[in-house]
Amino acid sequence: MEIATEAPRAPLTRERKVRSDLEDYIPVPYLARALVAPDVDHPNGTAGYENNGYTVLQQHVSYFDRNKDGVVYPWETFFALLDLGLNPIYSLIVAIIINVGLSYFTLSGWLPNPLFPIYIDRIHKCKHGSDTSTYDTEGRFMPMNFENIFSKYARTHPDKISFDEVKEMIKGNRNSYDFIGSLISRAEFSILFKVAQDQDGFVSKEALRGCYDGSLLYYIAKTKKDGDKKSR
Repeated sequence: MEIATEAPRAPLTRERKVRSDLEDYIPVPYLARALVAPDVDHPNGTAGYENNGYTVLQQHVSYFDRNKDGVVYPWETFFALLDLGLNPIYSLIVAIIINVGLSYFTLSGWLPNPLFPIYIDRIHKCKHGSDTSTYDTEGRFMPMNFENIFSKYARTHPDKISFDEVKEMIKGNRNSYDFIGSLISRAEFSILFKVAQDQDGFVSKEALRGCYDGSLLYYIAKTKKDGDKKSR
């Protein structure tokens, strides 16, 4: 029996297509993955990437944990952003916003911590609304929702997305009255485009997938570091 994914009286369902062939590439694509971030080209996630028992969301945040003690302080966020090639002033502003904005939700008690630490084991509490739902509420990775980003919004290239297309995606994902969630999504993608866009202004599907599990961040930081060594 053919399953309809488009409704004649709902034009958006024709405009924002969903793939019906995901099971040909990813086993059970609607099942959330705790440890890996698969897509149709990488059904087992990032090859050789160590998850350390973390969820995919925790793996992303772990990049910012410089000493790997499970806690991310503002200065760690700052230096992690610097390593991605962002300028010091921008990195400082973003680090302050990230830690001040997220720290309280990850604390075990009611009293705020003046050092604004982010505890990785409770980072799932920082998930905001109006996002792609690629992370579920526990920090697992949803392959089907990741693929929907490109099937619905990548109009120029099937495996790349532009910032204009991202803005359309954010508009499409926005929940009623959730202006803060939409603003956070836009800020997150703005940072991603600063560090990962190609010469034509696109972010590749592989880069975005690597951002979700954090492997892209390690790769960019290593590339920048190796480049600095060669230029000396």
